[in-house]
Amino acid sequence: MTLGEKIAKQRKELNYTQEQLADILGVSRQSISKWESDIAYPETDKLIELGKLFDCSMDYLLKEDVTEKQSSLPKETETFWDKFKKQFHERKSDKMVCGLPLYHIGRNAHGFFAVGLKARGVFSIGLMSRGIFSLGVLSLGIISIGLLSLGLISAGTFSLGLLAVGSIALGLIAAGAISVGIISFGALSVGCFSSGALAIGKYVAVGDHAHAMITIGQTVADGSVYSHIGDLTTADIPKVVEWLDGNIPSWLGWAKEIFKFYIQ
Repeated sequence: MTLGEKIAKQRKELNYTQEQLADILGVSRQSISKWESDIAYPETDKLIELGKLFDCSMDYLLKEDVTEKQSSLPKETETFWDKFKKQFHERKSDKMVCGLPLYHIGRNAHGFFAVGLKARGVFSIGLMSRGIFSLGVLSLGIISIGLLSLGLISAGTFSLGLLAVGSIALGLIAAGAISVGIISFGALSVGCFSSGALAIGKYVAVGDHAHAMITIGQTVADGSVYSHIGDLTTADIPKVVEWLDGNIPSWLGWAKEIFKFYIQ
């Protein structure tokens, strides 16, 4: 096999187009085409880069009688990261959707479906991920899931969003071990309307220890307007609803109605 035939064979095994390989090596697509047609030959530094990319020896590339690819790394020194990099080849679809490649897999991925160390797309997965639907260690999206997550609907260890769920959650409606929001549910819950083991609310708190203007507690109920210890009975609910209607500002009417449904 000639050098050009070997370059073409290895490129196709990695699912690269000529243009993608050219981008990686910093040359034109025409250069790749000429190499594969044996019209021109790569410079020494590009040969070295090809050897690393294809994980093969110079003997394999340059000697026509060598047809078996030999790894450029001794097996005993090949690390997990080396194996991962061999599997994590950059791939990009030629098909476009909304001006983006249908999919892009790479270190810096940008596509309708994007997977990479840094990923941006409609659907994105990465260490740092941004998208309408986003999954990552650091995640930003309309619907976002990650270790540190920011989105309209957000879930993560640390979560911030209109609707936030996480170990530590901050949102308009928040649920988590430690939760802060207009409506908040958590072991430690802080908000205008809160429910939890320790519930601290501006207007309403429901929990084991409850502290707010209107409180419903199992052990402690510290309310400045209304306090109730134990579960609400059918007779208690109209009284609580009356206190809610008389003390909650109109701009929080939506949250009040949600909490009414919660306690009934």
